Amino acid sequence: MSEFVLVPGARLGAWAWDAVAESLRSAGHAVYAVTLSGLAERGGPDAGRVGQQEHVDDIVSVVEGNELYDVVLVGHSYSGIPVGQAAGRSGDRLQRVVYVDSSIPADGLSFADGWPAHERAWLAEQLIEGDGTWLPAEAEHFVDQDLSEEAISQLVSRSTPHPGLTLTQPARLTRPIGELPTTYIKCLMAGETPSPDVQEQLRSPQWHLREMQTGHWPMLSQPAELLAEIVV
Repeated sequence: MSEFVLVPGARLGAWAWDAVAESLRSAGHAVYAVTLSGLAERGGPDAGRVGQQEHVDDIVSVVEGNELYDVVLVGHSYSGIPVGQAAGRSGDRLQRVVYVDSSIPADGLSFADGWPAHERAWLAEQLIEGDGTWLPAEAEHFVDQDLSEEAISQLVSRSTPHPGLTLTQPARLTRPIGELPTTYIKCLMAGETPSPDVQEQLRSPQWHLREMQTGHWPMLSQPAELLAEIVV
């Protein structure tokens, strides 16, 4: 059986993976859902000081601290950035990387570097307003994404400010991500095609594209279907 490390996207905690984690455990897999530093139950007034490498270390610590092997690292949305870096540091412990409608790291570039200039300017304003954090989104952000009212309510009520430095500091790759066995899951209601940097990586024979007819938060909108894509 594989050992799954599930990492949620921006503003979310390990709770976002509850349904998927329960199903994986029922199937006999070991599961470690990670709350990254500065978020959810690990949040607090110093969240704005948490840097991106701290998030990478969070993931590596779960893998190494629990002596995991045959590890499937799963990153959603923002967390593809630290997951891709952690995967390169995992050596022979790694079985596969799964990116769930996520960003992917590029050496020397940040999460926000791939955004258009006007969106980067908007994010800079958000981080000022949030005292160094990216504030949670309102309910409108989650409409038309195949989410129930209950799921939207959960996302709004349980999201927490996200450490801003993790969005603006550059990634540091110890190994090219194209060399790693990888599944990229594209959620079609959040855009019909992967971003150009993902399309470039999909040229690698190690990378495989899967598609889901749902929105950007499939662990909440279609957990059973997502489970089937993660367990290959």
